[in-house]
Amino acid sequence: MFRFENESYLLALLLIPLLIILYFLARKWRASAIKKFGESKLVSRLLPDYSQRRQRAKFILYLLAFAAIVVALANPQIGTKLETVKRKGIDVMVAIDVSKSMMADDIKPSRLERAKQILSKLIERMKDDRIGIIVFAGNAYLQMPLSSDYTAAKLFLQTINTDVVPTQGTAVGDAIELAISSYEEGLGKNKALVIISDGENHEEGAMDMAKRALDEGLIVYTLGIGSEQGSPIPEIVNGRKVGYKRDKSGQTVVSKLNQTMLKDLARTANGKYFHIRGAKNEIAYLLDELGSIEKRDFEDKVFTDYSHGFQYFIALALLFVFLEFLISERRSGWFSKWSLFGEEAT
Repeated sequence: MFRFENESYLLALLLIPLLIILYFLARKWRASAIKKFGESKLVSRLLPDYSQRRQRAKFILYLLAFAAIVVALANPQIGTKLETVKRKGIDVMVAIDVSKSMMADDIKPSRLERAKQILSKLIERMKDDRIGIIVFAGNAYLQMPLSSDYTAAKLFLQTINTDVVPTQGTAVGDAIELAISSYEEGLGKNKALVIISDGENHEEGAMDMAKRALDEGLIVYTLGIGSEQGSPIPEIVNGRKVGYKRDKSGQTVVSKLNQTMLKDLARTANGKYFHIRGAKNEIAYLLDELGSIEKRDFEDKVFTDYSHGFQYFIALALLFVFLEFLISERRSGWFSKWSLFGEEAT
């Protein structure tokens, strides 16, 4: 089992693009200053030993050292000791709709991102329960089996997007069926299914599967995400919005929240429906409902000891700093023999 002890430090890696931008802005400013001083050919003769290639190499080494230090602060760990522990809780399977309509942004930053935020908060507040993740659109797939490894759950959560399921649609019935088959046989009423969806374009058979879930002792909670007024569905290409989805007649497709279906689904399976309205803390109400479910005793295998890997990245950072120290921005007779960075002063 691999994890970072302090994941929040990894956010510092987002500074790298900013540092690169500042570096090129500094180079541009320097070039502009040189032009004011005199012609570039004349300046290059005045500074025959200056090498921009060496300067770039030093900057790259600085960046690599910075990245290694950030990873060291996050402290990568590998589980080394697996033990069986006793827990008392319930099994919660979460099914997330990843159809294209979940990219609508009537709930900021988008329906899907908000759904992932809700699930992330749910994971953070869990203690002794097991959690599993299902993704569904035209079909349903088990993204993560039931487990009390919350770190792994968050890693799986980060990989969820609208491309993980190849076929489009909202096959809620398939998600419920997959959830039922994911629980241990003979398990009583110590389990729940949480469905996060806009409920649009749902396939037939969802209500029949909800009735089956009730017979299996599975309580189904539905979280409706979106607005009844609806929102156009963005077309995303290479991470950029290039327009909105249109139907065959050329009209912009507007995706609306189907609360009626989601309410009926929850009612049929003895659960409750919650409407996600952006900033409202819906997760508290859901946790209250999950907390009312009777818990059971079970055994689970977890890593209780981890080996630390921060020292390797500190050593790597020191190596990069040492290499940077060896490289001069000016050509030297010793380094020029090796021709590591070329002989041009450009």
